[in-house]
Amino acid sequence: MEQIRNIRQYFKRRYSMYLITTIFIFAIPFIQINGNQIFLLSFDHNQLHLLGVAFDTQELYLMPFLLILMFLSIFFLTTLAGRVWCGWACPQTIFRVLYRDLLETKILRLRKRIENRQLEPDMRLGINKVKKVIAILIWAALALVAASNFMWYFVPPTDFFNYIQNPLEHKYLFIFLLGITLFLIADVVFIKENFCIYMCPYSRVQSVLYDNDTIMTVYDYKRGGNVFDAKGIKLWKKPETPNAECTGCEACVKICPTHIDIRKGMQLECINCLECSDACTRVMGKLGKETLISWTSPQSIEERKKVRYMRFKTIAYMVALAIVFVGLLTMSSKKESMLLNINRGELSIRDNHIVENSYIFLFQNTNKEDYEFYFTIENNDAIKIKRPSKPFLIKAGEKQKQPVTLYTDKNLAQDTQKNTHIQLQIKAYALDSKEPIEVHRKSVFIYPPSKMINK
Repeated sequence: MEQIRNIRQYFKRRYSMYLITTIFIFAIPFIQINGNQIFLLSFDHNQLHLLGVAFDTQELYLMPFLLILMFLSIFFLTTLAGRVWCGWACPQTIFRVLYRDLLETKILRLRKRIENRQLEPDMRLGINKVKKVIAILIWAALALVAASNFMWYFVPPTDFFNYIQNPLEHKYLFIFLLGITLFLIADVVFIKENFCIYMCPYSRVQSVLYDNDTIMTVYDYKRGGNVFDAKGIKLWKKPETPNAECTGCEACVKICPTHIDIRKGMQLECINCLECSDACTRVMGKLGKETLISWTSPQSIEERKKVRYMRFKTIAYMVALAIVFVGLLTMSSKKESMLLNINRGELSIRDNHIVENSYIFLFQNTNKEDYEFYFTIENNDAIKIKRPSKPFLIKAGEKQKQPVTLYTDKNLAQDTQKNTHIQLQIKAYALDSKEPIEVHRKSVFIYPPSKMINK
């Protein structure tokens, strides 16, 4: 009874994780902090939303930190627990469970038993063909919802629902939406677990990151007996070694979604879903014995010791993750309330030896309030502002190009043949903000050679 109770608890954990993951992925685009999403990469608004803070494309210095954090997390998780993501939280796995186990097996009874994933439905029967079409149609509707959810990470839900009302004006949105939907239908209905086996790059990454202490789905050959030889050739269905506990029922093989025999050892196709462990627990529990398949490490099986979670590789990854995370928080805390790009234009010489330089200042007000902005030239009284002559209004979230002319009526030439490059420090600021809003930018003022001025 203890073993049967463990089966039910394990089953609940796995499907509870599927439910939590689904709710989490669907909820994220709708959760806002101060009017910004927790995560959004908007190509329409050229913004990255991260934990309620909106960053413009000019502030995407955060992206390297996010990418490094993502890859380090994958490496750490794989080194520690193998393909646990694949079996417990990957959308591919969840989609297949919904389609194969819920739609085809539980609801439509197209498959006879959920315990046998190797046995495909008999499509020679007319009723099964009808059920198959119904299953595909239902999944097509769910795939459309899933594709929409994916798009919400790039197009905010409020914009998304407005855009779909005008399909001709947002045809690329519909192309992506339809393309993702068709891919999900083809993937879940026809490609199936072949995606995990042949197409997913994660299975190839794991072979590099695994070690003997990595937690994975492991068959205890010391208790169960060898079913395969060292070359991976199957010897027999049931081990013939003395005192071998494996019954040869192959319940672990029949239930495997990727169609492997876990008794062969570690395989790239294994997604650590532990369905085989549940199946073995059920069989061995009736015999009053512990399961032969468990989530542990090969080293633990060999030495009959506890799994070593803390080791050099895992500690090194945790330290690296902590450093990158602190860096991400530090950089994100330096978000600017206004952005300014400066492009220098032409040089011109006016009457009375006045030299002018033209510029284009691209301002962006990243705040949620309208402000008047202006700028000054710091630490150089010789360079003055000709235009704009007064502050200008920039509305919340808007960008504005400002033609700027700087001039000097003093002789700043340092060479008779070459232009003189005068370094400028420009301070731009908001005039009417409660808290100081300002940025500092560097630019250059070009002064012609003295021979041109003295002509």
